[in-house]
Amino acid sequence: MDFNIVAIIAVLVVAFLAGMESILDQFQFHQPIIACSLIGLATGHLSECIILGGALQLLALGWANIGAAVAPDAALASVASAIIYVKAGDFSTDGRNIAIAAAITLATVGLVTTMIVRTLSVVLVHQADRAAEQGNFRGVEFWHYVALATQGLRIAIPAGALLFIPSSAVQAALGSLPAWFTGGMTVGGGMVVAVGYAMVINLMATKEVWPFFFLGFALAPIKELTLIATGIIGLAIAVIYLNLQKNNSGGSGSNSGSGDPLGDILNDY
Repeated sequence: MDFNIVAIIAVLVVAFLAGMESILDQFQFHQPIIACSLIGLATGHLSECIILGGALQLLALGWANIGAAVAPDAALASVASAIIYVKAGDFSTDGRNIAIAAAITLATVGLVTTMIVRTLSVVLVHQADRAAEQGNFRGVEFWHYVALATQGLRIAIPAGALLFIPSSAVQAALGSLPAWFTGGMTVGGGMVVAVGYAMVINLMATKEVWPFFFLGFALAPIKELTLIATGIIGLAIAVIYLNLQKNNSGGSGSNSGSGDPLGDILNDY
């Protein structure tokens, strides 16, 4: 589908905010579930984009900056894949998996744009330094805003380029894909979500939390339990666990723990 002018402006605003939030990390506009949902709201395909955002969010849960290793760019992946998904007009499982596969590629491309913008920001910081030497506080503030705006443009410009590609061209390109490729995307799309969740488990897995994982998997297949009910059960169990842990820590004077189980575990490592 082609977007009207209102939808185009709304999508560009979302893309700009997602780019800035990839640095600010305050309102989480760059997270897939937020960015895709807002683009779906702007284009009239909210439910479809929420499903896409949820699938991408499971993958992005395992993305994190660790030391010098920079995580894939979730902002560009979310915005661009949602635009491609809506423009293609194929809201089936195959269409969604192709969008997910495109998101993984775009997340890697986003790393390149991030490096370019961060290199440019060095020049902008020097401008802010010159303004500071002159006692020009408004100048310092101005160059900080310019540096932040470049992060927004980093996502908004590719999003604008995708918006002006005719929907017929997107549909023709995706329609020309061979059956073996789309079939592979279907299989790979399901595996990608599992890999993202496995990365999260690998980061969180300790002997204290494994029982909660097993309990969650045991409760999930019960059809009578809604997500809200499952969440309430999990919250109640977590509160009970924390209260018992607090009582055990305070009830023994010989306990050498700090009262922070996670902190004690990390200190052991």
